[in-house]
Amino acid sequence: MTSTGPAPWLLLVAAAHLGFQLTVDLVVYPALREAPDDAWDEAHARHSRRIAPLVALLYVPLVLLLGWTVAVEPRAEGTWLAVAGGALAVVTTAALAAPMHGRLSSAPARERPDLLRALGRVDRIRTVGAAVCLVGAALLAV
Repeated sequence: MTSTGPAPWLLLVAAAHLGFQLTVDLVVYPALREAPDDAWDEAHARHSRRIAPLVALLYVPLVLLLGWTVAVEPRAEGTWLAVAGGALAVVTTAALAAPMHGRLSSAPARERPDLLRALGRVDRIRTVGAAVCLVGAALLAV
């Protein structure tokens, strides 16, 4: 590993991404589930406004670093483990979590618990992806 290559940066961003995912999974979504029906619309809107910049702040560098890593370390096992985990998290976010949030913003109160449970399951997939990405990044850093 060199300080000029992507490995230390990928390790840093992958660790931040896993911390973010764990916070969402263990703190943010449980708090959303506890929002009373009469406060739901505002709670979900505040969450959406606040989380979007953080997602961009983490996912853009993550994707760029994964691309850089593939370009300079294509034969390293850690590269492909990090790419697999990162791709799982990013694709799951785009294909499942974001659309679920869209449905949650307009779902009737009776449908919300099922959607929130489904979102929790999807978030665990994203968290596993972030963990796998971090393991790959750690392998590259040694």
